[in-house]
Amino acid sequence: MSRRIYNLPPLTTLSVFEAAARHLSFKNAAAELNVTPAAVSHQIKTLEDHLGAPLFLRRHRGVDLTEEGSRLFATLAESFVRLSHTLREIRQRSEDARVTIGTTSAVASLWTTKILADFWREHPGVTVDQLVSDTSFGDAGELDMFIRYGPEANPLWDQHPLYQDTLVPLASPEMARSLQSPSLEELAAQRLIYLESHDQSWTRWTDWFEALNCRLPQQRALRVNNYMIGLYAASDGLGLVLGWRRLVDPMIRRGELVVVSDHSVPAPQWFYLVTRPDESLSDAGRTLRDWIIATLGDDAGDGPGEG
Repeated sequence: MSRRIYNLPPLTTLSVFEAAARHLSFKNAAAELNVTPAAVSHQIKTLEDHLGAPLFLRRHRGVDLTEEGSRLFATLAESFVRLSHTLREIRQRSEDARVTIGTTSAVASLWTTKILADFWREHPGVTVDQLVSDTSFGDAGELDMFIRYGPEANPLWDQHPLYQDTLVPLASPEMARSLQSPSLEELAAQRLIYLESHDQSWTRWTDWFEALNCRLPQQRALRVNNYMIGLYAASDGLGLVLGWRRLVDPMIRRGELVVVSDHSVPAPQWFYLVTRPDESLSDAGRTLRDWIIATLGDDAGDGPGEG
């Protein structure tokens, strides 16, 4: 007969209980664990039988934790967090020369390819993995850092403001030649390319014209859900796109896009490098963090909210 040194119930039951307690839903826990709600219910019942105490109050529209369930959940949650940190430290020791950075597709295409190439030339022993996503990184999973427009809401991560961009209208060279220093009203009459993003921090054409005290009339528009697609559409002459001037500088330097007006608006948000706290970063992670801040950071400006 096997010995249970710690006198624990089957670990599967504890894992299932933690998910069900966190969601306060057997159905949502089942979806997270990729099992059926009946399987979750069975595991919870097994755990309750082992403990000799009910852990949930089954109600018509869901479940609530009992006093015993609340105590067990608090202990498990704390233990799982500590276990997660320990496992991460072990992984970091074995992969201390590997860093993972998250970026949007636009930042990856326009910035980080060159930045990382320069970084690798100076630090050939560091491997940098890049994760590209145009949606929120959420709790960021295994990321060490990510670049985003606007501050990150998660207070557990360090935020390093890089710079504040300028918003300008961009067009293909052919379209720019046909406009010739247009007024705001002439710009508003053009076909505009709109970015339809789940991230509400991105500035839209309506915001840009309002900042310049110009009312944007209803007119034909092209709508995209990816900023790079919008930039490519503009470079193909399909309309005007609102450009983050420094972000799209590589395309402007290559002659693919042209700033068509002197009218500009400061971007309301800064670009940030969001990183794990210093003590959670490996030496390689701190090296890449410092490199990006030195390369992209605006030394001439004070950070947002500073004097």
